Order: sequence, then structure tokens, then C-alpha cells
Amino acid sequence: MSTKTDKIDRLAELTAQSETSTGSSLWVEAMRRLRASKMAVIGGCIIGMFVILAVLGPWVAPYDPTAQLWRGEVRTNQGIFIGMRGENWFGLDHLARDQFSRILVGARQTLLVGIVSTLLGLAIGALIGTVSGAAATLGGKVGGRIDSVIMRFIDMMLALPSLLLAVSIAAMLGQSITTVMIAVGVVQIPIFARLLRGSMLAQGGSDYVLATRALGVRRRRIVLAHIVPNSLSPVIVQTTLSLATAIIEAAALSYLGLGNPDAAVPEWGVMLAQSQKYFDQAPMLAVYPALGIIITALGFTLLGEAMREALDPKLRS
Repeated sequence: MSTKTDKIDRLAELTAQSETSTGSSLWVEAMRRLRASKMAVIGGCIIGMFVILAVLGPWVAPYDPTAQLWRGEVRTNQGIFIGMRGENWFGLDHLARDQFSRILVGARQTLLVGIVSTLLGLAIGALIGTVSGAAATLGGKVGGRIDSVIMRFIDMMLALPSLLLAVSIAAMLGQSITTVMIAVGVVQIPIFARLLRGSMLAQGGSDYVLATRALGVRRRRIVLAHIVPNSLSPVIVQTTLSLATAIIEAAALSYLGLGNPDAAVPEWGVMLAQSQKYFDQAPMLAVYPALGIIITALGFTLLGEAMREALDPKLRS
């Protein structure tokens, strides 16, 4: 737990230092550094291609991803599978469905789960972090107690392995794609809550906060109009990184059979689970969805790390 919380707190501190040193030019300079970063460009290109495939996949897929159009050619009991060929670029799966079409259509499901679960974790985590940060920054003794209670609960959530927590939640709620979104989203909540709270604490001692308090501005207005907007930089960075984690964890839950109960609906995690039985005879059935998950997660990770470096004051020239 200490390693995870230390990384979160460190990101909040670095971003607070960055905002203090550069003022209103922070995002202008960060965008300049991002445009000059090869890592950001590569990550952005990967994400752009993934989003385009997810949006256009159902329309550009050459075949119906659920149609078993070549049933006579695939005989799993005899170990006969169809690999890459002109009409089926990625071959056929164990039910004689076009693998390329299923990869394209499955990208949308994967993107949907990743975005919804991350937004769920961001919304609830930001709300908790705002309440805790406001209580710790401007709430006095009572606020300190409130902050302490909230943070101990958050620390307990961070102490649990994220995948184990997600599996437990999904198992309790039952098998569905909504369950996967909720389970992965809940895992993200403590990360966003602690990160925003740490950033707000760093901003709480800034000169502009002291000035607004001296002018008699209401505490609620100080928090919502000044502290929170200036504390969002690390949260934006973490959102990009969390999308990569959400995609991997959602695929893992689907692989374990906790995702969409309709196995005919293409989704990369489900496709991995279905291919496991035939891995010795047709390993490419697992390679294609696995590469999709790895490359997509890599794109979000590269962009997130590039944003972290762009906001780090120690790396500025």
C-alpha cells in the first residue's frame, strides 16, 4: 500500500510545484513539451487509431462478427483451423467466424468499458477527494477528523490488490458488462480520491488561498473556484493512465467469465478466454486480441507518462 500511495502523493506534489513555478503558462508549456515528445506522439497515434477502429469497426467489418459463414471448413475435433487468407485476413475462430471482423467490432466494447469505468471512478473519487481535501485544508479540527476518517477508508481500499477487489465486486453483482464497468470503476475511486486530496493540500498553502481568506471569501467559494481547478492537473494525468489499467482489468474480468454473458458478442477479453482451449492448435486466436489489449494499453500509458513528464518542474529546461 505504501508504494501505491507514495506514487499518488508524489504526482500531486510535483504538479503543485509545477503550477507554482509557472503560473498561467503551465498548460501552454506542457502542450509544447508534449508536441516535442516522441512518446506522446506515438501514444496519441495509437489511441487515435484505436478510437477510429472502435467507432467505425461495425461499419468497416467485412462480415457479420457473429455469423458462422464457413462452418464446413473448421473442425475443432480434428484440429482443423483456417489461418490467414485473402477473404479472412486474421483467419477463422473455433466457430468459423471471421476473426478480423470480431477484432474490429470488439474494439468498441473494450473502449466503452474502459471509458465508462474510468469516468465512474473519476467522478466518485473526485467527489470524495474534494470533500476530504476541503475538510483538511479549511475545515479546522472538525474538518481534520472528517478528512482522517475518509482517508483511512481510502487507505483500506488501496491496501487491497486492485484485480482481487474488482473480481470480488464482479462476483457479488453477477455476470454482465455493467458489472465489469462498476467493478473496474470502484477500483479506480481511491486512486483519484487520494490524488485530488493531496493536490488540494499542496494548493491550500498557496499565496492566492491566503489572500482570498484574508479578503473574507467564503470557504466554499475558495475550494470550488480556486483550489479545485488548480488541483486538477495530476487528476488529468492519472485519468489517461487509468484508462490503460481499466482496459486490462476489464479484459481480465471478461477472461475469468465475469463479463458479458452473451459469448457471441465480440470483446477482446472474451475472445482470449474462448481461444484458451485451442491454444495448442490455433495460437493466433489468442494472439490477435492479446495484441489489441497490449497495444491499446501501451498507447494510453505512453501518453500518460508523457503528460506526467510535461508537468514535472524538475524536467523543464
